[in-house]
Amino acid sequence: MSIEIIQAPSGFRQWAELWELLLAAFDDQKARIDPPSSLYRLDAESLARKAQDETLFLAVESGQLIGCAFAKVKVDCVYVGKVAVKPGRQGQGIGRRLMQAAERFARQTGRPVMELETRIELVENHETFAALGFVRTAEHAHEGYARPTYITMQKPLRAEITSPGA
Repeated sequence: MSIEIIQAPSGFRQWAELWELLLAAFDDQKARIDPPSSLYRLDAESLARKAQDETLFLAVESGQLIGCAFAKVKVDCVYVGKVAVKPGRQGQGIGRRLMQAAERFARQTGRPVMELETRIELVENHETFAALGFVRTAEHAHEGYARPTYITMQKPLRAEITSPGA
């Protein structure tokens, strides 16, 4: 089976399926992070609204959603969030391919940096993103917390140099 990484088409309507994918992918984090993920403040309708302001990348296999990532163009970067791969399909390079699609998009926008946030407890995510070229740039605390609860990671995007006539 071939996995396609695509930008969500304008007629995309599988919001409930996307919501279920995100819930399943983030489920193992529930007991590990405090405060709870912002994912739980979303639903299928709010995901559809989110995609109006952001670019949604999908990993699709035989018509089924198996991964996603949102990319939001900001003034100085492209922020990547809600990166998820269906449980049982993780560790197969799908997340890497979604991040590569987000990076191509970031380069197309001319932004010099990709940025993401990940929870302080999810050390394996820090390592995964570091392997993709992201570096830790800051620690933050959610409102009401005296300790850091999440980190910001960034990946500088060097301008691609093309030779004359290329």
